[in-house]
Amino acid sequence: MMEIFFETKDVFQLKDMEKIAPKEKGITAMSVKEVLQSLVDDGMVDCERIGTSNYYWAFPSKALHARKRKLEVLESQLSEGNQKHTNLQKSIEKAKIGRHETEERTMLAKELSSLRDQREQLKAEVEKYKECDPQVVEEIRQANKVAKEAANRWTGWPRKGTGWLPVVSFHKLVVH
Repeated sequence: MMEIFFETKDVFQLKDMEKIAPKEKGITAMSVKEVLQSLVDDGMVDCERIGTSNYYWAFPSKALHARKRKLEVLESQLSEGNQKHTNLQKSIEKAKIGRHETEERTMLAKELSSLRDQREQLKAEVEKYKECDPQVVEEIRQANKVAKEAANRWTGWPRKGTGWLPVVSFHKLVVH
C-alpha cells in the first residue's frame, strides 16, 4: 500500500484507497481500512482530519528522513557501545595488573571458597534451629494474639462486655 502513496505522491481519502488498493495492488477491499490504520499507527502514513473527512498521505522523502534519523540513532548507540567496550577492556587490563597466578593466591582462593561454604552451612544450621529461639517464639505468640483479636472483631465473638453487637431474636418475626 505504501507503493500507492510513493508512486502517486498524492493525498487520498479512505474511500479512494478502498477503490484503488484492490485494483492496483490486489489488497482486499475489506482489509484496506485495517492496513491503512496500522500504517498510521506505525507512523509510516500521515493522517489528518479536515472537516468530516480523513486524508491520508505518505511521501518518499519522509520515509527517507525517518530512515536517516534511525540510522543516526543506531550509529550513535553503536559508538557509545564501542566506547563502553573499550573502557571495560581497559578496566580489565588494569585489574589484571598484579594478579598473577601464584601458589599463594590459589591457596588463598581455595581457603576463601571453603570459608564461604562453611558460612552457608552454618547459616542453614541456624535457620534449622530458629524455631526454638525465644525471640522468634514470642513474635509468633504476638502474631497469633493479633490474629485472634482480629478474628473476634470480625465475627463478633465473644459478646461479653461489648454493647456494639446487638442480639437479634427471631421469634418476633411475623410473615404475612
